[in-house]
Amino acid sequence: MRTLQLRAMLLGFDAVTRTRAWQGDPLARVVSAKPGTDPYPLYEQARRQGPLSRSKLGLHVTASHRVGDAILRDPRFGVDTRAALMDMKVLLRDAEGRRPIHPVDDSFIALDPPRHTRLRRAVAPWFTPRAMRELTPTVEKVVTEFLDEFDGRAEAELVHEFAARIPIRIICEMFGIAAVDYPRFTRWGAILGPTLDGVRSVAELRRVRETLVDVEAFFADLVDRRRRHPGDDLVSGVIEAHAGATGWAREDLLATVELLMLAGYETTLNLIGNAALVLLTDDRARARLLADPDIAPNLVEEVLRWDSSVQYTVRAATEPATVEGVDLAQGAMVVVLLGGANRDPEVFPDPATLDPDRPNARDHLSFSSGIHYCVGAGLARLEAATAVRLLFRRFPDLRLSGPVRRLPSRNIRGAIRLPVRLRG
Repeated sequence: MRTLQLRAMLLGFDAVTRTRAWQGDPLARVVSAKPGTDPYPLYEQARRQGPLSRSKLGLHVTASHRVGDAILRDPRFGVDTRAALMDMKVLLRDAEGRRPIHPVDDSFIALDPPRHTRLRRAVAPWFTPRAMRELTPTVEKVVTEFLDEFDGRAEAELVHEFAARIPIRIICEMFGIAAVDYPRFTRWGAILGPTLDGVRSVAELRRVRETLVDVEAFFADLVDRRRRHPGDDLVSGVIEAHAGATGWAREDLLATVELLMLAGYETTLNLIGNAALVLLTDDRARARLLADPDIAPNLVEEVLRWDSSVQYTVRAATEPATVEGVDLAQGAMVVVLLGGANRDPEVFPDPATLDPDRPNARDHLSFSSGIHYCVGAGLARLEAATAVRLLFRRFPDLRLSGPVRRLPSRNIRGAIRLPVRLRG
């Protein structure tokens, strides 16, 4: 897309959303809020509009757990990649119409059956409960190795020195990549992660396009090497599934492995960071974990509910449908406010309070629901629970030592800086 056209589109989008926000539209307030704004009061405004309401932006919105879960499971609603009212497939095109592969918008999570089913099936065996049990010793070894590097130090920065390194190392282990280029992977995540809810400037789009070209070149080379010398790693497994199936294209193969890298990194990094931040600021939660480290898995579920890494998602009606008495035409889009649904008082008593012992914490929608339920949810849970359990066992007196900086994103909740004092 030409620069002037893009700039005009971004300015127009910003003007419309800000005007609608000023007029009191809850969804417009969500998508136009300054990054770092506490979104939960905005979700309560949306909840007061009813279980399913129409935004002045032309979309419908829900903060209801019941309605959100039903829509995510309903086969009459398909995925829609314009999660921030922007279509990255269009934005990334150059003047000749070419564009790099996008690890989200070109992957199976942006597809409906039957292609979604076929592509997802190729990676699902690597993320089963049994696979996670077999991977547990590796995750514990990796987390312990990184904590060992903190020994003898007084301070650390938990995001870049700990939380970000864990998912990179684990996915590289699964990919069979021996030498881990942490700065390169971290740079990719830092550029691509905040733009999962759209870009905000021509300069940012340029950085995204350049990064995606770099990512595609890296994984194209990795796939070519695995084709020549297959192993027992995840990439070789996806290649084998690709070779023995119909309906696959080269772009599907590359998008699949790119997705596993980006989603595995971004979601887990923010989950670990959010859980650590809770334990650094909530004395009750910290005391509960120190008294019973086995509470770590349920604590992670409660963090997912209380402050989801992904705050909203979009579904589009594939046929006319009636939901909560509201008639939706084919193509009508519904924004499911996951962060709002996770604090629905009809499902979670005292929803604004973080409770490590909440019995139904796992009922959150942070990993979506239905056929698009996150294939890597088990891995994210394993890494986060292991990280916080071992971190606070090694450093029970861990304390914040400076200001926390959050991601410049409306849809992705996480920290980009967590400075800590390791010992009291």
